[in-house]
Amino acid sequence: MESRAEDTALRARIEREDRLRLIIEAAPSAMIVVDGSGRLVLVNSEAERSFGYTREELLVLRVEDLIPTRFRNHHDVERDAYFAHPDRRGMGVGRELFGLRKDGTEMPVEIGLNPIVIDGERFVLASVIDITERLRGQAAEAAVRHDVLRRSILDTIPFSIIATDRHGRIVTANPAAESLLGYRAGELIDTSLTAIDGAGRRTHGDGTPILGDAHGDDNEWVYRHRDGRMIPVQEAIVPLESDSGEDSGFLVVAYDITHRVEDRKQMEHMATHDGLTNLANRSLLVRHLAVTLEEGASSDLHTVLLLLDLDHFKRINDSLGHHIGDELLLVVSERLRVWTREGDFVARLGGDEFVIVFHDVPPDAELDRRINGLMVDVLAPVVVHGYELVVTGSIGGTRFPVDAVDPGELLKHADIAMYQAKAAGRNNVQWFEPGMLEENHERLALSAALRQALDQDQRELSLAYQPQLDLATGEVVGVEALARWTSPTLGSVPPDRFIPVAEDGGMIAPLGSWVLRTACAALAALELQMGRPLRLAVNVSPRQMRGSAWLDEIAQAIEETGIAPEQLEVEITEGLLIDDHGDAVSMLESLRAMGVTIVVDDFGRGYSSLAYLTKFPIDKIKIDRSFVQEITSVDHNAAIVDAIIVMAHALGMTVVAEGVETEAQECYLRERGCDEVQGYRYSPGVPAGSVAMVAQALGT
Repeated sequence: MESRAEDTALRARIEREDRLRLIIEAAPSAMIVVDGSGRLVLVNSEAERSFGYTREELLVLRVEDLIPTRFRNHHDVERDAYFAHPDRRGMGVGRELFGLRKDGTEMPVEIGLNPIVIDGERFVLASVIDITERLRGQAAEAAVRHDVLRRSILDTIPFSIIATDRHGRIVTANPAAESLLGYRAGELIDTSLTAIDGAGRRTHGDGTPILGDAHGDDNEWVYRHRDGRMIPVQEAIVPLESDSGEDSGFLVVAYDITHRVEDRKQMEHMATHDGLTNLANRSLLVRHLAVTLEEGASSDLHTVLLLLDLDHFKRINDSLGHHIGDELLLVVSERLRVWTREGDFVARLGGDEFVIVFHDVPPDAELDRRINGLMVDVLAPVVVHGYELVVTGSIGGTRFPVDAVDPGELLKHADIAMYQAKAAGRNNVQWFEPGMLEENHERLALSAALRQALDQDQRELSLAYQPQLDLATGEVVGVEALARWTSPTLGSVPPDRFIPVAEDGGMIAPLGSWVLRTACAALAALELQMGRPLRLAVNVSPRQMRGSAWLDEIAQAIEETGIAPEQLEVEITEGLLIDDHGDAVSMLESLRAMGVTIVVDDFGRGYSSLAYLTKFPIDKIKIDRSFVQEITSVDHNAAIVDAIIVMAHALGMTVVAEGVETEAQECYLRERGCDEVQGYRYSPGVPAGSVAMVAQALGT
């Protein structure tokens, strides 16, 4: 289990690192990740181009190697100070910074620093922008402003330069402007600057552009090419003064930033969309809901949110592999795109959770038909790599403004309703009701109290032992260990309440380990008291069997308590066997090799397939109490019970009937050849010290 957790953590770390690589690779500037010692640990392609090194050469350098010698003094001290007090900062304003290329040349740069933390370790993400061309452009602007830039330079500079009069009418344009806009200079002269604008520029009352507020600051703008294309540009407008000091016109300097805008859009898309399905992610969903709810606050119409969670998706990942699970998610995502109507919004929250938002729904709308369509069309069986997967889902529904007034509350209430759908047997829809909040709080309180009980040396936990009798001899031949919990605040909590909480809260493994150690020790003491060996049955969750650590725990418990491996019976559920694709077989065979007995608990309540009984190493099956309780007399025809006994004996397995309460049930089972029984007819679960007394009272 630890190995699986380590694998999961490793995969999560690799996914984070891969995502970071993708993000910095998409950045238009040189991106460098530096650790606390100054070593370069991650760079992008732009860093290679800017500094003239290959990626491999960069990753063996220190950051000081990329700084001219005259700036290296005390750089390590400044770096240590930054790591001690990291903050996001921009550098280069008001000071000269230079980078050192591989060929020894220097380039003026502007640097932005961002502290990041990866797996607990601090790094600095440095964004390095080569401002050579910008400085050249600024120098050109200054030269033109002072009337010292000759026309020949204007004609060769790569920036679009347009000069206007003080009313914004174009008086000249350089070749770069012609190339950028698709016009000849003669076609531009004497037209308003607004003729090339791709967006509405601020204008005076007479329609002339307002340019007098410009002071040379860069701003993103958009031009319209002659063929109608929109061209994003970085634009600076510089006032030109006459000899008298008055504004005589303006110099408009611009360059194409299409690639920058596209890269920014890609980064924005990556930040707001799920990487696997390309659906909106939680961040974009919350933003969408915030706008939608604000706009709908004054409307009589409702916004409906459905939270869909695929049932048993983790089993698919664990048994068939994550590549099968990913393919299933892609199929469901595409079905949702096709199924939803125009105006609906679909998002993936992560894992196997999806959100569908319906807008402008009348308060009395009947949504059942549409949701039934969702269950039929989207959650239909899927064939992935030869596996036919039966897809079902649990859906929680909420309405704005009836059930919630903000996005967070809407999602929270949908999640609570979805949990109720899971608890109601899965594959159904539950709408949020205020009473669910109290149930949710109770569940959270129960989980917190159980976690505390497990952390405090299990003083609140105890075990009861229900005797198991050989039906032919009437002798007590074993006991089943049953977990009990008495909380100082909640009182006595029944197993059917706290065991599911332990499963959902990731506490079943430590709880199961405690039960195993405690029960084995109690069995050893009980044998000394009774003077003969007994068998011990312990229930095991499928989560405990996901890793070799559990086998080590069993071996250690047997060795420390001195019981024989043959005395230990491990009770598993039918679902574990049905969902298995190899792992459970290996685990059960390892148990069998140790000498431990394998028992299928609650047989008949689940899938009850003869195929898995022959496939797995099973020694004993327990007939579910619901079938035993149907026996009302010796002459009763309990066909299922009869079939289970005959089938198990034909396969060489022992049969135990649980939940036996009446003499008629006992007689019926004896006549059908059932091997062992347990139930209230003989004894409830009792403390270990009372087992001998119960055995004596039963005459054994």
